[in-house]
Amino acid sequence: MKGYASANGAATILNAVATWKGSAFGIGLKTTAEVELDNSGCVKGDVPGVDTRLIERCVELVLRRLGCTYGATVRTWSEIPVASGLKSSSTAANAVILATLDALDRDMDLIEAAKIGVIAARDVGVTITGALDDALASMLGGVVVTDNREMKLLKREYLSSDVLLLVPDRKLLSGDTDVRRSRLIAPLAEVAFDLAMRGDYERAMILNGFAYCGALGLSTEPLLEALEAGARGVSLSGTGPAYAALVGDKELNALEAAWSPLGGRVIRTKANNRCASKGRGI
Repeated sequence: MKGYASANGAATILNAVATWKGSAFGIGLKTTAEVELDNSGCVKGDVPGVDTRLIERCVELVLRRLGCTYGATVRTWSEIPVASGLKSSSTAANAVILATLDALDRDMDLIEAAKIGVIAARDVGVTITGALDDALASMLGGVVVTDNREMKLLKREYLSSDVLLLVPDRKLLSGDTDVRRSRLIAPLAEVAFDLAMRGDYERAMILNGFAYCGALGLSTEPLLEALEAGARGVSLSGTGPAYAALVGDKELNALEAAWSPLGGRVIRTKANNRCASKGRGI
């Protein structure tokens, strides 16, 4: 009994750490998952070099929800750099949850499925707010705005844009974020939230980027370089270290040239508006 699924990553418009209200949008980088059920009663991850507690917990919660006593082996393959702020954990959780449902030949509302991943992330301590915004941007595609405290989707809509990512070589774990300093910028985060609710995602990103870079002691140089190159919106993604910019065709080359000397990887992709999906067609 094997199941397969895929989900796309996401990038930040508004980080939810300061106020529990967040916004994110899907990107083209993908994670795929395979879940092989067995009768062992034990769920184990088989992803070398990666902490597998989250994906194991996701399978456990799906099986419990559906009243199943199977064990499982869980495998994932991802294009998303880990610990970079590009929602690798939320994306893996979504893919694994859907792959488990595929193995069981069962269906579930996608929002409810994403919430299982949020619960799993809280259980294993890899999130501060539960990251419902990240989970739903990955699961549903497009732009989402959420209230993570109330576990509510406030808004979702289509986004069409080229996206450029700057991924520095170092890694930053969400659980290591300075929450106290992040919450000092709550007044700015509230303004960014209002902008996002009005659909002004570009300015919400810019405000979020400068505010969180200031709070977390990260460089604002990539933000300034992006704006100088003509990006419509740019932000620190998550708690970093990656940055994401919304750009047009004409700005892609200019921004790539500006970001390349800063070190790390520059990745071209697009906004993703497709839902995560079950099955082998991944």
